[in-house]
Amino acid sequence: MRLSRQRRMVLDLLWQERDHLSARDIFERLNARGRNIGHTSVYQNLEALQSAGVIECLDRASGRLYGYRSDPHSHLTCLRTGAIQDLDVELPPELLQQIEQHTGFAIESYTLHLSGRPR
Repeated sequence: MRLSRQRRMVLDLLWQERDHLSARDIFERLNARGRNIGHTSVYQNLEALQSAGVIECLDRASGRLYGYRSDPHSHLTCLRTGAIQDLDVELPPELLQQIEQHTGFAIESYTLHLSGRPR
């Protein structure tokens, strides 16, 4: 994949923000920083980066959110604010074995999605 100026701008923003952002958020933040980029260019570059496995895309009821990570990881969503936090969670081998016995599947990878409220 060719790393165009626009793709680099999008990646730099996601890496700096370390957050899950909508295409609109990305467009607005880039333009607020003086980066002249159009809506269409943001959408096209996000789709290309996501298709290439460089960034992640989370489908939510409110729309798609894009994150800076592409490796397998889990998420924690705040039920109060909707903020999403990346988590690196490793399940105990015994639990994975129980799941495999219960389902008849050999687990090769997994991600968890947890939801909660601050205490």
